[in-house]
Amino acid sequence: MEQVTNIQKESVIQIRKLHKSFGENKVLRSVDLDVFSRENVVVLGRSGSGKSVLIKIIVGLLKPDSGEVIVLGQNLKLLDEKGLQALRLSIGFSFQNSALYDSMTVKENLEFPLVRNRKHLSQSQIDNEVHQVLDDVGLSQTIHQMPAELSGGQRKRIGIARTLILRPRIMLYDEPTAGLDPTTSLEINNLIKEVREKYHTSSIVITHDLTCARQTGDRIAMLLDGQFVTQGKFDEVFPSKNEKIQSFYNYNFIQ
Repeated sequence: MEQVTNIQKESVIQIRKLHKSFGENKVLRSVDLDVFSRENVVVLGRSGSGKSVLIKIIVGLLKPDSGEVIVLGQNLKLLDEKGLQALRLSIGFSFQNSALYDSMTVKENLEFPLVRNRKHLSQSQIDNEVHQVLDDVGLSQTIHQMPAELSGGQRKRIGIARTLILRPRIMLYDEPTAGLDPTTSLEINNLIKEVREKYHTSSIVITHDLTCARQTGDRIAMLLDGQFVTQGKFDEVFPSKNEKIQSFYNYNFIQ
């Protein structure tokens, strides 16, 4: 896997002293994180540890209680709704459930974000973009199928393709291998790496799957009890003398 060099270290996401609570539940407690250009950062942690809350804050779907979030040079707390909408066009969000429209064909699902956000494109240009992203995720043959006709792995790929069609600079993957068998999970992990190479994206991969973390991450950030307790390459994070990290590793045993 390509490693990030000093030359590539342009920061695309900067998070400083981020706090977020829901009532008495302190989900994120003084979180700091940097994501650099063309880097895949895996945020690893148990369910309910605040991983999904973190990426919802990054796209402005949730507001932090305090702290600073700078995305592509823009401070989120200084943006109005119009500014947030414009920034979101540069951020691809791959949802855990793929979020496809069941009443639309694959082609129509992929056309939708272009028709909505790239109004200057001709139908011929839209068709070219659809065929390109389908080819990039290896599913050109599904173009006229309905989501219900696709396997779970295919739906996941089409969801990623629909995100890629707007050519985002940042990709956010929310539990990309959840509910998938080991072979399909491996295919999705490989696709995440291919997307970085083909589209020059920077990514945050939210997961509790250690195999996904090991295969996709340039850097692992371990989130426990609302804080990042360690960051580094997979082999630097695991094994660890921290009992909570050991427990997490043992629970998610990798063969």
